[in-house]
Amino acid sequence: MKKILVAIILTLGFIGVRAQELRVATFNIRMKTDADTGNLWDDRKSAVTGLIKFHEFEIFGVQEAFREQIDDMKGFLPEFSYVGVGRDDGAKKGEHSAIFFNTKRFKAIKNGTFWLSATDTEQPNKGWDAALPRICTWGVFQDLENGKQFIFMNTHFDHVGIEARRESAKLILNKATEFAKGLPLILTGDFNIDENNDAYFTLAKSGVVKDIYDLATIVYEPNSSFNAWGKRIEQRGRIDHIFITKPFKVHKYGILTDTYMGKFPSDHFPVIGVLEW
Repeated sequence: MKKILVAIILTLGFIGVRAQELRVATFNIRMKTDADTGNLWDDRKSAVTGLIKFHEFEIFGVQEAFREQIDDMKGFLPEFSYVGVGRDDGAKKGEHSAIFFNTKRFKAIKNGTFWLSATDTEQPNKGWDAALPRICTWGVFQDLENGKQFIFMNTHFDHVGIEARRESAKLILNKATEFAKGLPLILTGDFNIDENNDAYFTLAKSGVVKDIYDLATIVYEPNSSFNAWGKRIEQRGRIDHIFITKPFKVHKYGILTDTYMGKFPSDHFPVIGVLEW
């Protein structure tokens, strides 16, 4: 009888620990375009969502996601919902930096999207020296397993504007404080900057957020996070990042290099982090 009680206590303890884990990710899924001959969205959408399901993403940010792609993903991921709008009109048009979340684990308390701009963060426009309008989508979520709340932000920095990337980093940190002062923060995105870039240091050395890569107990970094459909895989180089604040701790970091039939689900590899409350 004593052995049985010990076994029960150990099992309950294990379940309690597992309940504190949080699987987050960032994934540039590549826009739907007829120019991607051999890598069309209709051919790879099941691979994208299959990867998400197999690796058990619980909350994640996507980039380059157009409304039709988001609708397709929701069809493959019925347990998930999302927040976010298109950058071209603040509704359905253009790229979304949406946040998907498993509704069995999380509840969205409030959310919004702002434009990365020095002049107008509320309306579609290009900021600083950016080539395109850029946005950040955010949400305050409640973890239904422990009742705790946190803010999750997801973005896609400009691929051209050097000033835009640096100033966007500063703006996001300011907005995080404005929207959810005192709450833990998770920030994901395709930042179009690697770990040696000044704009990256604006975030990583801010004293506010830290790169989960630097905090993880286990790091799986087989290659770069950008692959250009397999044509530009480098030994190292991370342009897709996940940043966090306390009290989150990081158990695992990984660049997931899954393929299907010798093809890539996207021209970026997703990045996953297993966090602990």
